[in-house]
Amino acid sequence: MKKIASTFVFTALTLAVGAAAAQAQPVIGLITKTESNPFFVKMKEGADAEAKKLGAKLIAAAGKTDGDNAGQVTAMENMIAAGAKTILITPSDAKAIIPAIKKAQAQGVMVIALDSPTDPATAVDALFATDNYKAGVLIGEYAKVAMAGKKPVIATLDLFPGHPVGAQRHNGFLKGFGLTAPDAKSNDLGGAKAGVACMADSFGDAAKGQTGMENCLQKNPGINLVYTINEPAAAGAYKALKAAGKEKDVVIVSVDGGCAGIKDVGAGVITATSQQYPLKMASMGVAAGVEYAKTGKKVSGYVDTGVTLIAAKSVKGVDSKDVKTGTDLCWGNK
Repeated sequence: MKKIASTFVFTALTLAVGAAAAQAQPVIGLITKTESNPFFVKMKEGADAEAKKLGAKLIAAAGKTDGDNAGQVTAMENMIAAGAKTILITPSDAKAIIPAIKKAQAQGVMVIALDSPTDPATAVDALFATDNYKAGVLIGEYAKVAMAGKKPVIATLDLFPGHPVGAQRHNGFLKGFGLTAPDAKSNDLGGAKAGVACMADSFGDAAKGQTGMENCLQKNPGINLVYTINEPAAAGAYKALKAAGKEKDVVIVSVDGGCAGIKDVGAGVITATSQQYPLKMASMGVAAGVEYAKTGKKVSGYVDTGVTLIAAKSVKGVDSKDVKTGTDLCWGNK
């Protein structure tokens, strides 16, 4: 009888300790713009790896498409209900998401933006992201030298109107090329005033990038320089250019530095790209969430997670790294 009682007490204590440990496990939410974009796939992988390393539980969700604010709001509400005390988000709509963020913060949830700022940026507790304006400046500077004095006829395949990341990369590119450009705080695209021949929204998608490039070529067949918001859009642009027999006559510059994108740089599809590091953003966000769960200390402000220009060929006066380096660093693997 005593043995049975002892066994019962031991089992009860084990269950109690297990329940307490489960209750103490930090719950962290990650909301990305989409599940299909390789950038966000890697971000999720990075968050998941860091959560396992630190003993946290990760809940992940995404919008159906880039720009799906309603989907992100629903995801945030579901995560709060599931006990998340930190939510990491790449905002699809920099302004429309703010009421949901405020509601979460009022319930004691720390909200950290990854990659994409809110508008205003101060709506979240912190931002871990690339300096997107600088990323644009770097490829703009490279493109200017790579054009070798030829008169530029420019097409831009952008994200969609009003998004800070799209505006910062676009305007940074113009600035780096030496054209009239709004500053980094503006969410308006400055291409029209800078004399850009054609601007199209790609939503960061390869198929939409191809369509946008096809439309731009119809508008102006003489386009010889293409800026794209990301590498999927660049791949779509190249496909359209190749179909038109113009792929060898056009310089394409982009942003992201993903593994497939760096491969395209090596293959001559993309001339140069600014590499950013989503794995680093995600791991930093999860670590901050675990720290908040343990100590109650919140992070604040902007943390620059770095950007590197990757090009198959170096050009005079512009610092860049080669394809091998880009491959070693793609997505922030090392």
